[in-house]
Parts: sequence; C-alpha cells; structure tokens
Amino acid sequence: MMDRSDSFMFTARTRPWLLSLVCTFFVIYPTAAWQFCAFIYCHEPVSAQNMCFFVLRFVYHWAFFWFLLNYNLRREWESFSVRLLYSFGISTLAFGLYFFLGWLIGMPYIPVSMMTFQFFAACLICVFIGYIYYLFDKQRKREQELEQLQINSLESQLNALSNQINPHFFFNSLNGMSALIRKNDKEKSLLYVNKLSDIFRYILQSEHRGLVTLREELAFVDAYRHVLVVRFANKLDFKIDVDEQWLDYQLPVLSLLPLVENVSVHNIIDSEHHMTVHIFTNEKGELVVSNRLMPKPNPPLTNGSGIANLSARYRLLMGKDVMVEEVDGMFQVKAPLQPKPHPQPQPPSSSPEGERKVKSEK
Repeated sequence: MMDRSDSFMFTARTRPWLLSLVCTFFVIYPTAAWQFCAFIYCHEPVSAQNMCFFVLRFVYHWAFFWFLLNYNLRREWESFSVRLLYSFGISTLAFGLYFFLGWLIGMPYIPVSMMTFQFFAACLICVFIGYIYYLFDKQRKREQELEQLQINSLESQLNALSNQINPHFFFNSLNGMSALIRKNDKEKSLLYVNKLSDIFRYILQSEHRGLVTLREELAFVDAYRHVLVVRFANKLDFKIDVDEQWLDYQLPVLSLLPLVENVSVHNIIDSEHHMTVHIFTNEKGELVVSNRLMPKPNPPLTNGSGIANLSARYRLLMGKDVMVEEVDGMFQVKAPLQPKPHPQPQPPSSSPEGERKVKSEK
C-alpha cells in the first residue's frame, strides 16, 4: 500500500490537472474575496459580464498552473535555483500575456499587487512541487538500485555456497563406482548408476532453485542412501521418522546432503562401529538429523564449511539459522521448516471461453 507521500506524488505525476485545479482555487481566492468585498461594502453590482471575466481569469490561471506544473514535473534539474529561474521567466511571460489579453478584451481592473501575488505564488508552488517530486523520484530510484544490488549479492552468495557442495560429493561418488567395478557386480553397478543419475539430476536442478519441499529432500536422501550402502558396505543405516504433516513444508535445497556427509566425514564407520542416521521432525516444526558421536582419531582434512554453508543459505533464503547440539554422546542438527506459500487465486477469465465455462458451471 502507498503511504501519503507516495499517493501525493502519484497524483501529481498522473493527474496534474487535478492538482493544478486545487492550487488555482487557493491562488484565485484573493480575487474572489476582493470582488465579494466590493459587492458588500462598495455596493458594486455583480454583472453577468463581471462573472464571465472572473471565469476567464480562473480558466487562465488553471491553464497557467497546469502548464507550469507539468513543466516542473518533467524536468530533472538538480539545482533548485535553475528551476526557479526558468519558472520565474515563464511566470513573467504569463503575467504580461494576462495583462495584454485583459486590456484587449476590456477586462475589469484588478490591483496589480494582487495579480503579482497570484502569478508568482503559483510559480513558487509549482517549483516546490516539481523539486520535491524530483528528490522523491531520485530517492526511489536509489532505493530500487540498492534493492537490486542486494538481490544480486544474495544470488551470488547463494550460488557460491551451493557450488561448494558439488565437488566433494562428486569425488566420493566416483570412489564408490570404482569399488563396484572392481567387484564386477553388474546389478549393483546398474542400480548405483541409476541412483547416481537421480542424485546428480537433483543437484544440477538445484542451481536454479532456492527452497524445496521436505518431500523432495527425503526422496533425494533415499537415492543417496543406495550410494552410501555401496560406500560403507551396510555399515551405515538410515532411520527416517517424519510426520506427513511436514512433508510439504520447505527448506533450502540440498540441506540434507552436507548433514549426511558430515556424519561420514567426522565419524568412524566400520564393521565395529555401525552408524545410524536418524532423520525426524519435532513438535516445533524442525527437521532433526541425529547420529551417535564416534569421532575419528585423526581430524579429517576438510575446511569444516558444510554446516557453516548450510547456515548461511538458511539465513539468505529463510532469515533463520540451524542449531547444532551435542547431548549425551549424540550429535544433532535442527533445521527449521517453513510453510509453503499458497498461490494467489487468479481472477476469472474475461475471454468468451471463460464466460462459457462460468455459464456451464452455473
């Protein structure tokens, strides 16, 4: 919704005739008051000719106001003095033309001081309105440019954060494929390739998506699980316990990939150390990824940017942050979910086909 200043500027730019009419009433008021006083105190009769001349004066002032207001609204002079100088010149010409036309048609005498006030008050009003509109429009353009720069910056940061995910996952996938080739297991190799293609398709499509539903992320994890089965030879299990009411809620795309990768990077997973990744939702509407802490004796050679990048993407896309906890030997990451916005209802079609459809429904 527009505030009062927006509404005033919109009216000034789109309907200058209306604004000039209001200003004309304000400026012409002394002439009307002078004629009223002449009628009351001097008992001068108000003839039809005087009324006609009054209407002509009003129309002339309105036309002058409209022209000068349009002139100031369409000029983008930064200097107020230059705007005032040009408007003063136009007002002087209009003032002289008014007296010439009044002499030509025999218009009744109006005090020069009053006419001077009317014309140059109109000049100042138009100059101020035009300059205020110029400053207002300049500020709005500056805000729009700043907003666009912020959007471009957010998109660049989001792309940079998303692109950091892909190389790490790519090399791990190649290692799993090479292990299957060495075992010469054709069925598992074919299943691995199919699931891997689903995973990479999802990752490639993620470059053009910001938020996705939890349902889509869980489908991605299901495909990713088949790849990890080969990589860890059934030593890594998944337990997914998500209430259906949260499946259509949204979160940043590829949120689960760094969390699941984080489990395998920082923990021992072998025949003596089986790992279970528990993915569930809590009553607060958060997606929780939990696993038992079994840290490797030697710190992994990573930059530790997985969860940091996820937090940054959450802040960029949702204005929220993820929470990391270590409780009773369990490592938990809580990622907020947000409702999927409902599409705005479309107005009924005004085409003949739409009208026929409405009639048929009736």
